[in-house]
Amino acid sequence: MAIPSITELTLLKALWKQQPLSAREIHDRVEEELAWSFSSTRKTLERMLEKGMISQHSAHGMNVYAPVVEKVETLAEFAHDFSHRVMEMSAPLPVNMFTGSKLVNQHELKELEQLLSEWPEDKE
Repeated sequence: MAIPSITELTLLKALWKQQPLSAREIHDRVEEELAWSFSSTRKTLERMLEKGMISQHSAHGMNVYAPVVEKVETLAEFAHDFSHRVMEMSAPLPVNMFTGSKLVNQHELKELEQLLSEWPEDKE
């Protein structure tokens, strides 16, 4: 799986919290954080569709989007990349680093811990 860009991750986080959402609904949720135009949100959604990160279907006459990539797996990819590429660590990040996150619940935290501890060496 390709690691989403920071802007793609921002859109995914909006969709992980509630789905499906229209492009306008997504934009309204990320506008303050990204400080960009609606057309930038639409363009990013198009790229994410091409990459297979999200799906699109029609509901009540408008296109709505849902995430295809799993939240915990995506966060594990980010954590693994950060620990190896940025911090140059060979061991997985401790899961307590994610304690207090508003993005994951206790069940997801345990799943994340398992994914990080069982990370295959050849995935680097």
